Amino acid sequence: MSTAATQPVAPPQDPRVRRTHTLLRQSLEKLLKTNDFDKISVQDIAEAATLNRATFYDHYPDKFALLECVVAFQFDELLKKRGVVFDGTCPTALRAIVLGVCDYLAATPRLCGEERQRQMEPHLESAVIAIVKKMVLDGLRQNPVPSLISAEIAAAAASWAIYGAAKEWVHTPHRGPSEHTAGLVLPLVTRILAPVSSADLMSHHDVMSHHD
Repeated sequence: MSTAATQPVAPPQDPRVRRTHTLLRQSLEKLLKTNDFDKISVQDIAEAATLNRATFYDHYPDKFALLECVVAFQFDELLKKRGVVFDGTCPTALRAIVLGVCDYLAATPRLCGEERQRQMEPHLESAVIAIVKKMVLDGLRQNPVPSLISAEIAAAAASWAIYGAAKEWVHTPHRGPSEHTAGLVLPLVTRILAPVSSADLMSHHDVMSHHD
């Protein structure tokens, strides 16, 4: 089982590699429509892609790594279709990212069934958080501001907060519309991404000392 976090990367330049990745991704997507993930073998995926097992392992260490790439591709495509680009300053784009995560997670159970959703959840989480973190980090780097908190830490905290809030919303009975939830989560994420100064830390220290 793959344990490394998914890292979004640029598509390979070699057309043959891109074609192989596409074949394997599409094969797993097709198999998931009729099979539980834990019942699908590497051999099944390779055969559906008209490739052999050795070729599969030339590109992915196991089926879990391919699953995370499938999820990352699907979520990235959703954001691209919506034209979501975050430059580190636009709250509308940040809200669109939150909304995208909510909508993607809400659609996944309907697409692959509750049992398969349970099997896929850790890999879904890893892939989506990695995509969100990269988008937020790229935006923060475009418009850097002085802060005691690094852009990497801020982006990581924001991506986990967005995913966690969206996941909680998805599992809430009789939940409201995703647009409403995105509006509620936006101020929280905005505060996470706000610059932190020495004065902020001193103020927090004073408050904690007062409570002690």
